Amino acid sequence: MSSGIKGEEVGPHLFHIRPPPSSLSASNFRVKECHNFLGNSLPLEFRPSFSAEGINSRTTAVLGVLDILHCCDCELYNSKIKSVERLKKLKSEHGKVQLGNITVDMVLGGMRGMTGLLWETSLLDAEEGIRFRNLSIPECQKKLPAAKPGGEPLPEGLLWLLLTGKVPNKEQVDALSKELRSRATVPDHVYKAIDALPVSAHPMTQFAMGVMALQVKKSQNPRTEDSSAFRYWEPTYEDSLSLIAQLPIVAAYVYRRIYKNGQVIPKDDSLDYGGNFAHMLGFDSPDMKELMRLYVTIHTDHEGGNVSAHTGHLVASALSDPYLSFAAALNGLAGPLHGLANQEVLLWIKSVVEECGENITTDQLKDYVWKTLNSGKVVPGFGHGVLRNTDPRYLCQREFALKHLPDDPLFQLVSKLFEVVPPILTELGKVKNPWPNVDAHSGVLLNHYGLTEARYYTVLFGVSRSIGICSQLIWDRALGLPLERPKSVTMEWLENYCKKSA
Repeated sequence: MSSGIKGEEVGPHLFHIRPPPSSLSASNFRVKECHNFLGNSLPLEFRPSFSAEGINSRTTAVLGVLDILHCCDCELYNSKIKSVERLKKLKSEHGKVQLGNITVDMVLGGMRGMTGLLWETSLLDAEEGIRFRNLSIPECQKKLPAAKPGGEPLPEGLLWLLLTGKVPNKEQVDALSKELRSRATVPDHVYKAIDALPVSAHPMTQFAMGVMALQVKKSQNPRTEDSSAFRYWEPTYEDSLSLIAQLPIVAAYVYRRIYKNGQVIPKDDSLDYGGNFAHMLGFDSPDMKELMRLYVTIHTDHEGGNVSAHTGHLVASALSDPYLSFAAALNGLAGPLHGLANQEVLLWIKSVVEECGENITTDQLKDYVWKTLNSGKVVPGFGHGVLRNTDPRYLCQREFALKHLPDDPLFQLVSKLFEVVPPILTELGKVKNPWPNVDAHSGVLLNHYGLTEARYYTVLFGVSRSIGICSQLIWDRALGLPLERPKSVTMEWLENYCKKSA
């Protein structure tokens, strides 16, 4: 936050992290920062409402936002101090405790079942599903602030929760939303970089290109400009907040470029993060804005072992900035075994309708599922690498559909699949989890409100995932986590080791 700014000169960003000096209390720290921000000479002992002579009403409002945001600032900083101590204690007292045995199956099977990452923002339980800072999805829906009473949680609320571990109130979420809007500007060179690609390029290719182009305006390199590892998290924090704020604009630009003849819709500063994203895509119905809030919230994070999250963590462990790290994560998300699966689900469901009609019977649907399986293909949207129960992200989307679009033909088909597919997969005997995952439902909801371009769906996933990945990147640097460098072996090494162990 630059000093010397007076009167109407506000910005560009209200929310910049600076840990309070040890000699300054959190409360006085907020006053000092406000004092610096105004370029004023108010003594520290003055802590009025900042409506003193010479400070106009707009500045007073800005200071109110600053004070709220500094609550998050101090929560994050204080949590960092405690977490660093916890980490040191874990390492010193329990560093040699074994977490399990590594088998050849694990090495050859994509490291599944192998515990090897620290990921603070969320934890995935095989039976219960995801927990964000120990809160389940239903708990998040109940506790996090919404845009309207009884509505879906605001993604900004989950961002606050992931960063601080604390549930924010509505005033805090609104202040964070305002801060993100202040950072939501995209330089012209980003659009030029995207425009250099053919319009026919996959939306994820264009999106990742845009993120790489955003990196030009990153914060300073912590390694070269500040030798203290204790401070690496600060530029990471700055870049992460800016990246999260910029992504919906880039994503919407890609959508409008490909599907709407390049007719771009500017952001609306009266809207929240999810509502604004829907607006910039071209969807202004209240229900679609609610869906986008829900979609972004439930797709933010799914612990650290999935491809996109792990990729972002791995690249950032080399002290690559959040732009480079998240661009790498997006390229992992674009794979058909990860984020691209959500487009495959809707395409498969539409193929069922094309062949069998919307009024397909249960027996016809069973036949079609067996036909898919017998052809060597999978039924997209069912099964999960970790979960062994119905994905709670699927269930909350189902509840949304029952509330807002119970008569939609594709939703009714999805409901039939929920009844038909799990028993068939169980009978097949090759699937550990026959239950639907998050991808089994999201496409049908988006399609209902007019976002029918399935090829674009993974971009929505990418915007959402930035909140979880970037929150954890901040914590990676705050905790001083090291460069990731696991050991690899050859098949010959494995064969020789197994012979010696026999």
